[in-house]
Formats: sequence, structure tokens, C-alpha cells
Amino acid sequence: MKAINNISNWGDNHHPKILDLIRILLGVFLVLKGWVFFTNMAFLRDILLTTDGVKAFPVLIVALLYYITYVHLAGGILIVLGLFTRVVSILQIPIIFGAVFFVNIFRSPVNSELWLSILILALLMLFVVIGSGPLSLDHFLSDTNKSTTV
Repeated sequence: MKAINNISNWGDNHHPKILDLIRILLGVFLVLKGWVFFTNMAFLRDILLTTDGVKAFPVLIVALLYYITYVHLAGGILIVLGLFTRVVSILQIPIIFGAVFFVNIFRSPVNSELWLSILILALLMLFVVIGSGPLSLDHFLSDTNKSTTV
């Protein structure tokens, strides 16, 4: 627990404001990607069926369809707002990890989605460490709690 608090404190103290803009853009991207999956579940199902390990478990395909779609939608909104950014980023990482290593890596090496997925994965891991930043609801709510308790 002490290590998590140390990481949290370090991330809160070393957070340039430009990273808040990057966090918001990341959240918008995840919401848009979730919306694409929500409006076209057959597309996402076809992507999942191209991976070898998932074909044998039809229940897993359905669970992954809903997990991916709703974690992207709700998680993207929360990342834009800067609310529970670390937790939501942790929930997003397995999805993007799967996109990098099980879906995109088997396509051509110059596939732009592979590089985009790697960038998104790196950004999510960054926000797990540094958190929401000063322009977020987490920061605003923590400041209001400090001022009301004093």
C-alpha cells in the first residue's frame, strides 16, 4: 500500500498541464472507438473471431464484446473528465494489450493500427502512474474535500 501511495504522490507532483490535454484526447479517442464498436458489434465480433484462442468459447466472445464496448465508452468518458483515471486506465490496459498482441501484430508490420494501439497502451500505462492531473474532477474534488475539512 505504501508503494501505491508513493506512486500516486509522485504522479500528482510531476504532472505538466499538457498531459491533461493528452488525457482528454485519449478519452475522446476511447469513446469514439467504443461508439464504433457499439454501433457495429458485428465488426468487433469478426475481429474477435480472427484470434485463435477465443473461437472455442462463444460465451467468452459475448462477454468480450460487451466488456470492450462499455469499458471504452464509460472509461473514455471518465478519462475525459479526469475521474478515477488510474482505475479506468487499468481496466483499459487488457483490452489494448489484446489489440496489440493478439489482433494487430498478425497483420502487416506497417499497419497503422498497431502503432496507434501501442501509443494508446503507452499512454494508458502513463496515466496509471501519473493519474488525472490538475485539470480533472479528481483534483477538483480532492481540493473541495481539503477546504471543507479545514
